[in-house]
Amino acid sequence: MVFRLITRGRIVRGQCVAVVQGARYQVEVISHRVWLYFRFPLSFREVEELMLQRGVIVSYETVRRWCARFGQAYANGLRSRRPRPGDTWHLDEVFIKVNGELKYPWRAVGVGGSIPDTLEQNRRDKAAARRFFRHLMKKTRAVSRVVVTDKLRSYRAAHREVMPSVEHRQSKYLNNRAENSHQPTRRRERVMKGFRWVGGVQRFLSAFSGISPRFRSHRHLMPAHHYRAGMTVRFAIWDQITGAADRPTTA
Repeated sequence: MVFRLITRGRIVRGQCVAVVQGARYQVEVISHRVWLYFRFPLSFREVEELMLQRGVIVSYETVRRWCARFGQAYANGLRSRRPRPGDTWHLDEVFIKVNGELKYPWRAVGVGGSIPDTLEQNRRDKAAARRFFRHLMKKTRAVSRVVVTDKLRSYRAAHREVMPSVEHRQSKYLNNRAENSHQPTRRRERVMKGFRWVGGVQRFLSAFSGISPRFRSHRHLMPAHHYRAGMTVRFAIWDQITGAADRPTTA
């Protein structure tokens, strides 16, 4: 992926370089800090502290700007490298509070825990379910064979209108995959002490759901050498997407 970034009147091609308060940061610094924030339940100040321990002085506000500017691009790059989400989609919604108001992020979970789409909405009625179905098909450019949901009636009503030919299974226990996928979001919500504004919810969850699951492999289901080999491949893909693989390394 090639970034085109305008910094103080200059156009930089072929690399991701940011000029902040007179300091220039290489693409490796930016990509690693964005990875830290979206991969682990860390605050911007904690990422700043980790950077300081390695001798890199960057304010937490700079880390926030990096995540807002490059997080979605990195997530889109990872999604483009993933295989199809499979023919079975697990759908679920969860409630969060934004300035005291309830919001509902709707989520689809595919094979292997991949999250092809997340959509934040104000309601969980038939219109919201219909909108989510259409948004999911548009983003994945595919239609699943089976859709698994909980017993919310809005799913059944929207399913009859949008995808009547797709098999629909409603059960309280078949949808554990989607239910468990909300746990990382809940942890991040506690670390962030809640979401402050509505626009930030969709922006964060879209980038977070594209980056974090990519590095959360099922470690307990595989031997150590398989786990390390798989993570090495994922880190190599991350370097290719962020542009770090195209830059020479120093000893």
